[in-house]
Amino acid sequence: CKADVEELLLYRDLVPLLEEALGKFSTRDTEEVIQSVRTAVPLSKHSGFMLLMPTYMEKDAVLCTKFVCMYKREEGSTLPAVNATVVLLDPERGNVKAVMDGEVITAMRTAAVSAISSKLLMDPGAEVLTILGTGTQALSHYNVFTEMFSFKEVRVWSRSIERAESFVRSLKGPVTVSSSVEEVVRGADVIVTVTRCTEPILMGRWVKPGAHVAAVGACRPDRRELDDTLMKEAVVYVDSREGAMAESGDVILSGAEIFAELGDVINRVKPALRNKTTVFKSLGMGIEDAVPAKLIFDKWKAKSSSL
Repeated sequence: CKADVEELLLYRDLVPLLEEALGKFSTRDTEEVIQSVRTAVPLSKHSGFMLLMPTYMEKDAVLCTKFVCMYKREEGSTLPAVNATVVLLDPERGNVKAVMDGEVITAMRTAAVSAISSKLLMDPGAEVLTILGTGTQALSHYNVFTEMFSFKEVRVWSRSIERAESFVRSLKGPVTVSSSVEEVVRGADVIVTVTRCTEPILMGRWVKPGAHVAAVGACRPDRRELDDTLMKEAVVYVDSREGAMAESGDVILSGAEIFAELGDVINRVKPALRNKTTVFKSLGMGIEDAVPAKLIFDKWKAKSSSL
């Protein structure tokens, strides 16, 4: 259940394992990772779609898939915008080993990968963090970024100033709120975009040269958060080339060139160009769910055997 996942999944354990997994993925060694671009099933009647994200890690004996349904809800709707379930299976027998609440896994692994991108690509002297958005992903990103890095200032934006102020009240540290994207972005060293926007809200002319952008929202080919100027002038990194070329509107619609996967940087195949303005376009991958699922299951087994 969700409470068990929250208890067992910690960033200090998850981040190094995800970094190792991203490196394995980028080798394209089928004994390490077999993973296709996720399957999307439209749920047109309900203004949503279902994603299926299977992964097999042969050497690690991990077989996993995530089912996630995403919806465009009306303002004020009490229905969830995202509902996810992660299933861990035995690769030899094919039976289900565990079924886990996917909300916490998705939020934490996505934020952890964004933090890995920042660890690799941001200016080591970064002082100002800006988060665009105030949903579940905004909270997970705030938590891991403030745990891993020592920013002197954190800024938050939301279309609703009331939502932004409510979000900030739930946080532990001091945060500046603004109703202007330009205002919170100007001078920021790291910018995280975790919105439901379908058209660009972050303009390249506002972004400080040498800043790092972790772009998480707009995970469909017809949706965007970043404008052409930013996408074309920045050095673009992704989690998966295939995923970005099939699913990222920011990449597809801008015609931006992908420089490298994060795994290429981890494997030292491509450089981390910290002195340039960089964009990490995050789509999410099955391996990013498989790693925390195995971690949670192994911890749960160890905990149960000690009782």
